[in-house]
Amino acid sequence: MPYDVIVVGAGPAGSSAAHAAARAGAQVLLVDRATFPRYKTCGGGLIGPTLAALPEEFQVPARAEIHRATLTLDGGRWADRRSDRRLLRLVDRASFDQALLRCAQDAGAQFRDGVTVTGVGQDDDLVTLQTSDGTMSARYVIGADGSASRVARHVGVTTDAVDLGLEVELEIGDQAHRWDGRVHLDWGADPGTYAWVFPKGDSLTVGVIQSRGHAAATRAYLAKFVAEMGLSGLREIHSSGHLTRCRSVGSPLSRGRVLVAGDAAGLLEPWTREGISYAVRSGRLAGESVASGGSGDTADAEVATVRSAYDAGIAGTLAREMAAGRIALRAFERSPALMHHIVARTGRGWREFARLTGGDATLADALEHRSVRWGLRAVGR
Repeated sequence: MPYDVIVVGAGPAGSSAAHAAARAGAQVLLVDRATFPRYKTCGGGLIGPTLAALPEEFQVPARAEIHRATLTLDGGRWADRRSDRRLLRLVDRASFDQALLRCAQDAGAQFRDGVTVTGVGQDDDLVTLQTSDGTMSARYVIGADGSASRVARHVGVTTDAVDLGLEVELEIGDQAHRWDGRVHLDWGADPGTYAWVFPKGDSLTVGVIQSRGHAAATRAYLAKFVAEMGLSGLREIHSSGHLTRCRSVGSPLSRGRVLVAGDAAGLLEPWTREGISYAVRSGRLAGESVASGGSGDTADAEVATVRSAYDAGIAGTLAREMAAGRIALRAFERSPALMHHIVARTGRGWREFARLTGGDATLADALEHRSVRWGLRAVGR
């Protein structure tokens, strides 16, 4: 008996999709090739839009509440800014993903880990997955299996920007007092690069990101940043790297009865490469779209309705924000010093930064203001 929905990948996008579909009454199977809980390379910063899109009953396993940020430009021009409102909630991704998975299971989704998808096929009525656990079928499949997605290849997702993120987890030791409620962000010397320190209780997540093809420079930036932060003597718990892929404008979000969400769809913020909020929101939209079952007298009409609902949901939210993020990235690549000055040194810039992280505004909203739009585009030329 086929499922209504099979979701491939149990990260934030997949668990959000499974939760939304199961809550709407669909029979859902969620699979992942990893064995949970599992480590995940990620800064683990939850911004306002992420928190707003999570299930109402979900309890965030927060490791830190952030109200303060230190900002530097290639290790210099230090600025310390505070906010009356929360800037970020920081989570350990293994704990966060496990908790969100349990939330999907509580809503009725079934889960199998250690399942690798090796092939995808579909006809008018069903999608068939070839997996390490045998053949599985469903009326719809949602691919949420990360930036190297097997399902995305079936859909034909295309990307136009690929970045390398490197990260180390360090034991905080006797430095906890330095990082109480504070993160550090550094805008790097090379175009589009930045680094971060995120405290998570007894550990620190330290990472850098840079366009792919500069691995040696990215490693050097991370080593330099760790030293500048006075963290070289801390014990390393874990080190890892990953690639982020940003979708091309017009890249497909579906093919027939198969939809993609989160990193599998290349959905992330182009400037900061923040992806958790895009994963949660797109996963939820995908789950809601397929659970609606579509409408129409034929299978083709039903599928068209489902795909149209998902496309419209992404176009009105995440795609709009990505377009604004591309403008911000071009400005940041052209003049990181100016972007640093605006955020770190001006009251208006800092307030807007806090509004963005808090979820009161998006970059797309900011670009509705003529002065902001003109300024970013002028710098980015």
